[in-house]
Amino acid sequence: RCKNLSVSFWNSYWMLPSDVCGMNCFWEAAIRYDYMKIHPSETMHLAVVACGERLEETVTMLRSAIIFSMKPLQFHIFAEDQLHERFKAILDDLPYEGKVNYTLYPITFPTESAAEWKKLFKPCASQRLFLPLILKNVDSLLYVDTDILFLRPVDDIWSFLGKFNSTQIAAMAPEHEEPRIGWYNRFARHPYYGVTGVNSGVMLMNMTRIRRKYFKNDMTPVRLQWGEILMPLLKKYKLNITWGDQDLLNIMFFHNPESLYVFPCQWNYRPDHCIYGSNCKEAEEEGIFILHGNRGVYHDDKQPTFRAVYEAIRNYSLGDDLVHSLLQPLELELQKTMHTYCGRVYKVFIKQLTKSIRDLYTRRSKG
Repeated sequence: RCKNLSVSFWNSYWMLPSDVCGMNCFWEAAIRYDYMKIHPSETMHLAVVACGERLEETVTMLRSAIIFSMKPLQFHIFAEDQLHERFKAILDDLPYEGKVNYTLYPITFPTESAAEWKKLFKPCASQRLFLPLILKNVDSLLYVDTDILFLRPVDDIWSFLGKFNSTQIAAMAPEHEEPRIGWYNRFARHPYYGVTGVNSGVMLMNMTRIRRKYFKNDMTPVRLQWGEILMPLLKKYKLNITWGDQDLLNIMFFHNPESLYVFPCQWNYRPDHCIYGSNCKEAEEEGIFILHGNRGVYHDDKQPTFRAVYEAIRNYSLGDDLVHSLLQPLELELQKTMHTYCGRVYKVFIKQLTKSIRDLYTRRSKG
């Protein structure tokens, strides 16, 4: 149903037409109808693993995914048993507008080696390695760490699945853009992907392909499937790995480089991209798409720029005006961080966020 819409925003950048009815509205509706017939609204599956004190951080991440996404979302939340009721109470109270479902799962590892997997790197971190084996009916999945914030629709990273070639089964971003500060190329005692390794905090997976693939490895001339290769890799490299399951993924894709799609750094933007000077050129040009506050920077004073974004999204009430309740207060806080290297490029933290908000209001104005 068409209506007269008049939307006033912060400045002329936000102005939308005051009248979207008549033939224009008719043709826009017709175009959307034809598009939906060709591109049905598939559900996007997003997984996260939460243990210890990560509940608030996880909920903030999920809320950031809800704000801008267009297609329906299915959250797969793996958490310690004592967190389930708290997750349920919070998630059941969020205004989903009918586009979000969630399922809570216990933390589970293979019985014969559960103790080893639990103590690898951080509690529960290696759970992500077993998602293709646990979620057997899920074709594709976006896994993210709890300290992720989406600054544009999940739909956009989900669309990378359509860019995979016939051999690619997963997508990740490089661990570093600048080799001079890279960890893997300077310190790793095991094989790793590419020049600087890859970071597994944001990992897009075609899980059907993962389950079917036979992986080359340095343990046997016989190729092994996903469920067969994990434990042998851990046994061989457990004394040489520092970052746990991420190191195992690097080893795996070192031997199977054709299987990985690498997306640019603005899809997994971390403090290392700005603390020694800006080194993510794509973010400078287009802004940050996904913010990754690793090393606890959302909760201390070491990187106030990252903390400001986290607190702005955590404190935002879903449904409130995004410009006046999120964007404007955030920019004021970011301007206070200009004494830091990341603060000097604070505009990359709101460049894409500004566009995402504008695009959201444009979509709403069109019905």
